[in-house]
Amino acid sequence: MTEQALLLVNLGSPASTEVADVRRYLNQFLMDPHVIDLPWPLRRLLVSLILARRPAQSAHAYASIWWPEGSPLVVLGQRLRDAAREHWSEGPVELAMRYGEPSIERVLLDLAGRGIRDVVFAPLYPQFADSTTTTALEEARRILRQHDLDLQLRVLPPFYDQPDYLQALAESARPYLEQGFDHLLLSFHGLPERHLKRSDPSGQHCLNGPDCCQRAEGEVLARCYRAQCLRTADGLARSAGLRPEQWSVAFQSRLGRAKWIEPYTEARLEELAASGVKKLLVMCPAFVADCIETLEEIGDRGREQFIAAGGEELLLVPCLNTHPAWVQTLVQLARNAPRAL
Repeated sequence: MTEQALLLVNLGSPASTEVADVRRYLNQFLMDPHVIDLPWPLRRLLVSLILARRPAQSAHAYASIWWPEGSPLVVLGQRLRDAAREHWSEGPVELAMRYGEPSIERVLLDLAGRGIRDVVFAPLYPQFADSTTTTALEEARRILRQHDLDLQLRVLPPFYDQPDYLQALAESARPYLEQGFDHLLLSFHGLPERHLKRSDPSGQHCLNGPDCCQRAEGEVLARCYRAQCLRTADGLARSAGLRPEQWSVAFQSRLGRAKWIEPYTEARLEELAASGVKKLLVMCPAFVADCIETLEEIGDRGREQFIAAGGEELLLVPCLNTHPAWVQTLVQLARNAPRAL
């Protein structure tokens, strides 16, 4: 029987908290046209300006959440890889990152060199976005062409509304919900509004404001990040048995001056504290593994902001990481992945 590999793919991390490593990582990340969608000369100029100061700031942030074993995102990815190996009997399970190491190129070349010809390519992004899903797939396509690899890939599609995924989210949150809380904030990674319009196949989506995302269906839903985030949030709330007034949605991690998806998490934290919320739970369902955006942006800075605004306690609910229900769900979703490349 032919072996079939499972390749787990996430965004990536600097090799260390040294400023030079962070600068190298940020340069690779920000120069991706799917991340900053400007013509190359303008993108190069903007990124150069960002790299004049941002690496030192980001290095400090990474150092505040770095683990003895390394980057939390990479370490948790390795642990997920190891847990998935116990359930994936079809062949090897490996981990790759779109930026940094282990690179997608290095891992695909290694699998091909080991005689693997069939790979399930699994981007670990519940919701679709060009800056996550598309860029990972295009990198895989580039590698197949450049190295003329005889690899057949099946691709795990976004799983934002899959019942088992939503149930795994609810199970991971249950111990925290049972402790009692005033409100649950579901904080998704943000995107510039123009990214939504660019990826809309109808050319009409979002012209009448964000409410249309509640009604998105078909091809529009398949490519609308905000609509998929809202479906995840609603499905999680139903799976966890939450009432509408117990939870809300916001979007974090803005970069630059462009208009991004609203409401912004920073503003929502202020509003919730001002409304009398004292104990706030925060989940980040755009991420399956804890990283700088969850541990530092929400767990440290977000907590400080909420308390300074009058709240008393902000509790960050961990991402799925290696929760047993998530590991089993991921493997089953991978087994059902359609052929795409």
